[in-house]
Amino acid sequence: MLSIKNLHASVDDKPILKGLTLDVPAGEVHAIMGPNGAGKSTLSYVLTGREGYEVTEGTATLDGENLLALDPSERAARGVFLSFQYPLEIPGVPALTFIRTAMNAQRKARGEPEVTAPEFLKLARTTAASLKIDFEMLKRALNVGFSGGEKKRMEIFQMAMLSPRFLILDETDSGLDIDALKIVADGVNAMRSPDRAMLVITHYQRLLDYIKPDRVHVLAGGRIAASGGPDLAHVLEREGYDKYARAA
Repeated sequence: MLSIKNLHASVDDKPILKGLTLDVPAGEVHAIMGPNGAGKSTLSYVLTGREGYEVTEGTATLDGENLLALDPSERAARGVFLSFQYPLEIPGVPALTFIRTAMNAQRKARGEPEVTAPEFLKLARTTAASLKIDFEMLKRALNVGFSGGEKKRMEIFQMAMLSPRFLILDETDSGLDIDALKIVADGVNAMRSPDRAMLVITHYQRLLDYIKPDRVHVLAGGRIAASGGPDLAHVLEREGYDKYARAA
């Protein structure tokens, strides 16, 4: 599904990604782990088209299509979704309004009919209940006044509503207590599908106790330094990233 070859990217002319190669097949969940400054968030921003992240070499394709040639809205319409480490607050815009507008914009880009208000509200209520989100919270301005756990649950709510094909979760476990972590992980696991893939970015192994990856990759020095099965996360938890950082 996602294929990255020799990807180089810079921010303010500073090289961050330095020849990253990675393949994530449909139906699989891959985890990216690594030290601070390794390029984990940069990878997520490059794939989703955030302004200021310049690709200088290499390719990234989704189902064979050149992802880097598309603007962010086109990537979203193709089914690319990013769950932010620090979700944005949007004063004055109710969460339900924001999500329905996003859904209909993506549907229009794909040539699909807009979701009707009754269909949307029915889906929203069902999805909110599964994530233990008070429906009244969805009527408030997006993320304004929300706790860290509420913001992360809202990200997973958006993900479930938009039903993307390729999910990037950037440190979704950041700031979550154990109960919120379980709820968020359950929401992510419910999205597993043979025609959907996920890239989970995290510092710590604990998230991977709840979202079981098929593969774990170590990102150090702007490239993939090692790859392995789920046990690699436990090794990293015990031994840290020093040897990979030194090698990079």
